[in-house]
Amino acid sequence: MSELSTLARPYAAAVFKRANETKSAEQWATTLAFIATVVKDGEISAIIENPKVSKQRLTQLLCDICQDQIESEGQNFLKILIQNDRLTLAPQISSLYEIHKADAEGYVDVDVKTAYAFTKEEQKKFVSSLEKTLAKKVHITVTVDKSLMGGFLAKAGDRVIDGSIKGRFQTMQKTLKA
Repeated sequence: MSELSTLARPYAAAVFKRANETKSAEQWATTLAFIATVVKDGEISAIIENPKVSKQRLTQLLCDICQDQIESEGQNFLKILIQNDRLTLAPQISSLYEIHKADAEGYVDVDVKTAYAFTKEEQKKFVSSLEKTLAKKVHITVTVDKSLMGGFLAKAGDRVIDGSIKGRFQTMQKTLKA
């Protein structure tokens, strides 16, 4: 996974730079998300991985699929990915682009798993605490995961904050084994 991110990083950075130049960050986010969704489709990924399908046929197929959904610059980007054999990186490029976009706009997306659902008041306090910790505006997505037993697990980019009982048990177990 880290190798894919390394390969995808320059593409995401280049698209983000272009989006800033043309003031089209949201349009590019939509374009990249759409391309990533198409590439992840089971039938399409089978075609992409088939060595008998030429780059020209693949380009034509994907441009036909995407023509009503993405602008000409997005189609050009799609063609570049196909020509450079990097089409399978589309999901990583989209994710990395979103990180660039969030960073530039001064927020961070945080995925939070909790053992029990937050009340509105608890979520407000939690978001406020995360904003202080991360020094950014926080966009939060909460899911309930009973396996945590209690507490929470928050992921903001590559940063993980583990305040779960399960995490504490695992830490204690490692300490006792050492």
